[in-house]
Amino acid sequence: MQLDNTDRRLLTVLQKQGRISNAELSERVNLSPSACHRRVQRLEASGLIRDYVALLDARKLGRPTTVFVEITLSGQSDDILEAFEKAVARVPDVLECHLMAGSADYILKVVAEDSEDFARIHRQHLTRLPGVARMQSSFALRTVFKTTALPL
Repeated sequence: MQLDNTDRRLLTVLQKQGRISNAELSERVNLSPSACHRRVQRLEASGLIRDYVALLDARKLGRPTTVFVEITLSGQSDDILEAFEKAVARVPDVLECHLMAGSADYILKVVAEDSEDFARIHRQHLTRLPGVARMQSSFALRTVFKTTALPL
């Protein structure tokens, strides 16, 4: 799908303010409300706009600790990868799981209350994941920068 400058302006605003009204959005991107609505519907139908979500504050929810866990599996067969991916998707404390190129096979982003809570997550969930040969955990000391907005 080809994006023009108006589409890019729409997406830029929506990435920062997903609950903006169509009337306000149309003003911000200098379009009529009906044309703005049609464009947003087209972007949604194409799958470019995948979803609208509320971004929650982990600290206020009592989950201020972020841990990045590097996982090395015992092998690279499709069965091992598939079993690991299915199991890790069921761990509620894992926010992200990425298949990696490099020294680790996967990297996980995990949230926890504190180091003691992470020890529980590690013991009850991570050590039981299928095919894991090695794990290395790194605690984030401070989040310097974080965004969900993609560059357009």
